[in-house]
Amino acid sequence: MAVFFLYNCFMKKLLTIILAIYTVNSIAQTKELKLGDQISNFKSISDNGKPWALNTVKSDFIVVYFYPAAMTSGCTKQACEYRDNKTTFDKMSVTVIGISGDEPKNLQYFKDTYDLNFTLLSDKEGSIAKKFGVPLRDGGSIDREIQGEQISLFRGVTPKRWTFILDKDRRIVYRNDAVNASEDSKTVQQFIEDYYKR
Repeated sequence: MAVFFLYNCFMKKLLTIILAIYTVNSIAQTKELKLGDQISNFKSISDNGKPWALNTVKSDFIVVYFYPAAMTSGCTKQACEYRDNKTTFDKMSVTVIGISGDEPKNLQYFKDTYDLNFTLLSDKEGSIAKKFGVPLRDGGSIDREIQGEQISLFRGVTPKRWTFILDKDRRIVYRNDAVNASEDSKTVQQFIEDYYKR
C-alpha cells in the first residue's frame, strides 16, 4: 500500500513537471514580437556548412524570412524572387536571410539547384523561429531528384511563412505573417524604399 502511495505521489509530481515544461515551451514559442522590438544576436549553420551570426552583418537592413521547406514550389518561387532582386537589395544596403528547419546539406542543394545568391540558415530545432515568435509544426521529409539522384531531404521543424525586416539597430520595423510567396520580395523592397523616404 505504501509503495502504491509513493508511486502515485511520484507520478503526480512527474506530470506536474512535464506540464510546467510544456507550458513554458508553448509560451516561448507563441510569444510574438512587435514592431520596435530588438532582436538579440543569434547563430546558426548556413548553407555552406559554416557558422553564421547575426552580429557579423553590417548592412542597414536585414530581411529575415522564414519558409516551410527547401525545394518545394512556394518556397522556390519566394527564393527565386529574392535572388532576382539581389542587385537592388545590395544598392539599398539590405541583406537577405532565408531560414527553414532544413539540414544544411538540403540548403546547399536548394542554393545550387536554383542559383540562389543569398544566405540560407538551418534552424533544425526551431530556436530562431521561436525567438521571432514564428509558429512551428513538426518536421518531415520530401524526396527530390537532384543531379540525377533521388535524395530524401529531412527537416527538423516546419515554420510558417513569415517575413521580418530589421533596421540598423536590429529592431523590427516590418512583420508580415500572411506572406504571398511570389510577391514577398517586391513587398519588402517597396517597404524599404518608403522607409528611406520618412
